[in-house]
Amino acid sequence: MDVLDQALAGLRIGRAQACTVRLSGTWGYRYPAFDGSGFHLLLSGSAWLLTSTDAPRLLTAGDVVLTPHGAEHGLSHAPAALAALPRAVPEVDLPQPARPDVELLCGAYWLEHGQVHDSLRALPDVVTVSPDLEGNPELGPLFQLMRAKLAESGPGSGTTRPALLDLMLTNLLQQWIFDHHDPAIARVLEQIHAAPERPWTVPDLSALAGLSKTTFSERFTDAVGRPPKRCLTSWRLARAAGFLRDTDLPLAAIARRVGYASEFALSSAFRREYGVAPGRFRTYREP
Repeated sequence: MDVLDQALAGLRIGRAQACTVRLSGTWGYRYPAFDGSGFHLLLSGSAWLLTSTDAPRLLTAGDVVLTPHGAEHGLSHAPAALAALPRAVPEVDLPQPARPDVELLCGAYWLEHGQVHDSLRALPDVVTVSPDLEGNPELGPLFQLMRAKLAESGPGSGTTRPALLDLMLTNLLQQWIFDHHDPAIARVLEQIHAAPERPWTVPDLSALAGLSKTTFSERFTDAVGRPPKRCLTSWRLARAAGFLRDTDLPLAAIARRVGYASEFALSSAFRREYGVAPGRFRTYREP
C-alpha cells in the first residue's frame, strides 16, 4: 500500500457523496470548510475560483479544483469576495436549467470522526489541476462514467459511486502527493504505514531516512505538517478505525496489530483522536 492508498484509506472511513450541478446566469456559492477531501470538475462553461487568500482564478472546461483537507472556497460566474457569497445549498435545492451556462461534477468524502491523512494536510488548501487527457486517456471515460452513474438509482449504485470517487481522487491527487514529499521522508512514511505495530522511535526513523535526528525531525515536520511521533500515532489510530469498520476483530487483537500494548491504551488514544470510544465507533459501521 503506497502513501496515496493510505491517505485514501483514511478517507474511506467517511461518507462519500457526489453530484452534478448545472447553473445559468448570475450565480455564486461559498463552500465552508469541512472534515474531508473533495473536488469540483468543470464539465462545461467557465467559473471563477475564489479563496480568502488568493486572487480569483478563471477556470475553464476540464479544470479541476481539489480541496485535499476540506478548506473553505467558492465558485462564481464572476470575480467576487468569498465572504460575500451565499453558502452552498444541496444540489436537489438548486434550479436545473435546460440550457446551463456551466456544469460541474462535484464529489467529496465527509469524515464524521478522525482527521484527514497527514499527506493530504501537507498539500495547499486549494489545488487546481488541468488533467492531461492525452497523457492519461483513462480520465475522460472515468469522468463520463461518474457523470452517468450519478443519474442512476438502481442496485449497486451506492457501491459504484464511492469506487469511482476513489479512482477520480487517486488520479487527481497522485501528481501532488509524491511531488510534495521529500524522497527520504517518503521512505519513512512507507515503512510506518507498512508496519505500524513496530515499536518505532525517532532514532529508528531518522536512520531509515539516512539523516541525523534533528535534521530528520525538521524535514519530516516540514513535509508532512506534523512531527514524526504524532504522524505515527495518527496512522496507528487510522488503521485501528479501519479494523473496527471492516472486521469483527476484538479490540485487544486490533491493539496488537497497530502497536499498542493493551486495549486500554488503544481505547484511550482512540477516544482522544476520534472523540468517541472504539466500541461506539464500531456501532456506526453500516451493515
